[in-house]
Amino acid sequence: MTARTDHIDAKARRTLISVDAMGGDQGPAAVVAGCLISAKANPDIAFILHGPKAELDALVTKHSKLAARVEIRDATGVVSMSDKPSQVVRSGKDTSMWSAVESVRTGDASVAVSCGNTGALMAVSMIRLRKLPGVNRPAIAVLYPSSNAQGFNVMLDVGADIRADPDDLLRYALMGMSYARNGMDLDTPRVGLLNVGTEEHKGRTELKEAHDLIRDHAKEGGFEFVGFVEGGDISGDRADVIVTDGFTGNIAIKTGEGTASLIGRRLREAFKYSMLSRLASLLAYTSLVRLSKRIDPRRVNGGVFLGLNGTVVKSHGSADATGVAAAIKLAAQLAENGFNDKLAARVAAALPSEETSRE
Repeated sequence: MTARTDHIDAKARRTLISVDAMGGDQGPAAVVAGCLISAKANPDIAFILHGPKAELDALVTKHSKLAARVEIRDATGVVSMSDKPSQVVRSGKDTSMWSAVESVRTGDASVAVSCGNTGALMAVSMIRLRKLPGVNRPAIAVLYPSSNAQGFNVMLDVGADIRADPDDLLRYALMGMSYARNGMDLDTPRVGLLNVGTEEHKGRTELKEAHDLIRDHAKEGGFEFVGFVEGGDISGDRADVIVTDGFTGNIAIKTGEGTASLIGRRLREAFKYSMLSRLASLLAYTSLVRLSKRIDPRRVNGGVFLGLNGTVVKSHGSADATGVAAAIKLAAQLAENGFNDKLAARVAAALPSEETSRE
């Protein structure tokens, strides 16, 4: 299947989202279903789907409203969750993931979305899109459910790189601040640096150095630095942006997801315990549905790769149609807001690149 008959007109008036249809655990059917949900909710977006042409054509043509807003680009290769990033960089040019990122590099699409292998996606994105001036290490930022008024905190890095020196953490603070400002309409985001305690004498040497760097750039960066924060503040209301290295951040979000899943299972078990508990569950049904929606990770599915010359959204590998739709919604919002241009300007204005500082 090639471009639909109205594709040229759609491209002129719609935000084009490049979607890797083959990366998720649930296969291309869930990805196409997510695109359908998004298409119904937002008439201003269209899609470039990447994957085996025949397989995707059969899925898309079942939905006439979606088919009119989709172009399929044939890509026979698939990046598996077990593939090494270096292997994909060397020999993955025929994959749906590579093709999806390439559409952003060439300007055919505004943003790429993939449910695939995180390490491979980051490696391909860095090779094809390159880093922004002023960025030494890109970061993955996620929205974490919190007790703040906006309902979420921005947390980064959550897995792009397990290392981060003080300069990297400063750049993460600037990028996270820009994300909070442009994605959550916070004029002066509060930034906290994750540590084992809030006292300034606690933590590793690099964290203490990062603390002083972020504090010294707060005024010109347009954010409020609240100092060190602890694990309990990730979902609290003390900060809007939580800054940490990718090793710590990845463990934190997966711990949170596991805890939410455990609580959900225990609640279901508790309400099935007796006839009275079943009756209680019926009486509390509305409140339970509201709670479920508030903590449902699918609603905020999508980590944003920050620090690249192009926007890439990483959806959870196990995302269903609802999760894929949430990632696409986030991608469309960032594209329509011109987020990456604003991020590039913010970082470039505040900090020289590592290469420039050596000159």
